[in-house]
Amino acid sequence: MKKLALILTLLASCSAWAQGDAEAGKAKAATCAACHGADGNSIMAQYPKIAGQHPGYLEKQLKDFKLAMTTGGKQGRNDPVMGGMAMPLTEQDMADLAAYYATLPISDNTTPESSIEVGQQLYRFGDAERGIAACTACHGPRGNGTSLSGFPKISGQNGEYVKLQLEKFRAGQRSNDLNAMMRSVAAKLSDDEITALSQYVGGLH
Repeated sequence: MKKLALILTLLASCSAWAQGDAEAGKAKAATCAACHGADGNSIMAQYPKIAGQHPGYLEKQLKDFKLAMTTGGKQGRNDPVMGGMAMPLTEQDMADLAAYYATLPISDNTTPESSIEVGQQLYRFGDAERGIAACTACHGPRGNGTSLSGFPKISGQNGEYVKLQLEKFRAGQRSNDLNAMMRSVAAKLSDDEITALSQYVGGLH
């Protein structure tokens, strides 16, 4: 019953998104290039690649950045830079930007040999003894996530960005994850495990 309620909630949220226009989004994306790159593939490791990301996920993040600004950080996703960028955007602007970046191909990435053993174990199987769920449960075996459920594509993502987000989830500094799932997982990961996982997902294809 709980699973059914969750699915209905996700479907309802999906239907609430505006219909995005990729061409309109392209015209609105000029200011995004400074951090995310002209093609949505940021070469600055602390910023995410947004090319090829599910549009619903991108749209939600933009809405959450704006929500944090309008609620004094009590809701949404706190980030002073992205909050400022999201504030003037309308819901249609967000939908258009999300639609545009979803059409772009994400650039290739690799996994360092030193991170494969630990990263692969946690990603594929988790750690039942410590109550750590496998990453594949939500992000899929290839790290592509699922558009309908709102789980993001993480394959090919900048490792440093993933590391920063896992650290924020662990510290409770980021809290816009569904049912606190990411916070629950990250809270049980060591620094070394976070590093290994962050680097591992970059090379998933």
